[in-house]
Amino acid sequence: MQYRPNWILTFSLCACFGFIAGCSTTHKPTEEEFQEPTKVDSKFSIDEFTEATKVDAQGWADGLKSFQVSCRTLSKRPMWQEVCAAADQTSPENAEVFFRTRFNPWKISKITIGTQTGTVYDVSDTGLMTGYYEPLLHASRYKTGAHHIPILSTPDDLIVVDLASLYPSLKGMRLRGKLIGRKLVPYDDRAHIVERRDLENNALAWSADPVGVFFLQIQGSGRLEFPDGEVMRVGYDDQNGHPYKAVGSWLVQKGYLKKHELSMQNIKKWAEQHPNRIDELLNQNPSFVFFKSRPVGDPNEGPQGAMGLPLTPGASVAVDKRQIPLGIPLIVTANQANPPLNFTRIVSAQDTGGAITGPLRFDYFWGFGDEAGKQAGRQKSEVTAWLLLPKGVTPEDIR
Repeated sequence: MQYRPNWILTFSLCACFGFIAGCSTTHKPTEEEFQEPTKVDSKFSIDEFTEATKVDAQGWADGLKSFQVSCRTLSKRPMWQEVCAAADQTSPENAEVFFRTRFNPWKISKITIGTQTGTVYDVSDTGLMTGYYEPLLHASRYKTGAHHIPILSTPDDLIVVDLASLYPSLKGMRLRGKLIGRKLVPYDDRAHIVERRDLENNALAWSADPVGVFFLQIQGSGRLEFPDGEVMRVGYDDQNGHPYKAVGSWLVQKGYLKKHELSMQNIKKWAEQHPNRIDELLNQNPSFVFFKSRPVGDPNEGPQGAMGLPLTPGASVAVDKRQIPLGIPLIVTANQANPPLNFTRIVSAQDTGGAITGPLRFDYFWGFGDEAGKQAGRQKSEVTAWLLLPKGVTPEDIR
């Protein structure tokens, strides 16, 4: 699993600007080479619709529906106006013909480049796709003996610094912290936040399930159902600035789970079997997400993604928007051996996530509820992907 949607890539205050530049991976040099920092970039090459033969009729129809949602925003841009107008007039039955006649697929590759020499160290056309969903939590409007885990809104003492205002090269990056006297220091990590009683006034609701709230933060949105049947929708508002760390990795390192056993379900099961160690488990991840209430809207529609538009189950993905602009339709092919999971779908880039970085890193939205959660919790697929761009439009035109 990974930390769910953080629209902006965040850095903790303990990272200086020189460190930021050195965070990327480094090529192991040969005797003839010197060590240099690297960066990841994307490469696109025009292709055929060969892979799309695996998409079934429902996949084409869902892909059209998702793209029609994207067009609520894309249609304001000249290069998308014509194709969005055509999409609005296309029936689900004609979705495949619409995409095949109006788009070209551009295969996505990830390239690793030396920042000093420009040397290309690696080129790959496969990446990673995980899954996420919209969970349902039973909650209380008030703190009770059982319901004592708060679902918090953003605290007033969280300060966000936009780095691009001083350093344009750091566009999209922000620091998060709080003031101690006149000094800006890193904001509290998870362990300290859960101990703070002064934040209880920021509770949107209260849960009896600490693990459920933890996974709500990872998913980034969800529904809260109160005893009287009323439902509140909540979505990501901000984050404490600490990097996400997967608690599953800790379970593997300690020998509590095997690597192939890692899933949301097995993590929850371990927590149920070790109730006295839940805090220890969850605090392995110092990141903490704050929420805001959102309109309930149509219960048949997904939650709002980073575009402010509802996600489509099975046809929306989270992307790194520095590599793939939001709204763009794609073909994605997922392959996974254990547990088996293989599919090809037409999707739209409509969300982002704190762990979603690079051109071939996606999070696939499965939908709402327990069944969607089961599918999302077991997904860790190899993925290949293609941008779908209107004919006559190139990747350079959209970046």
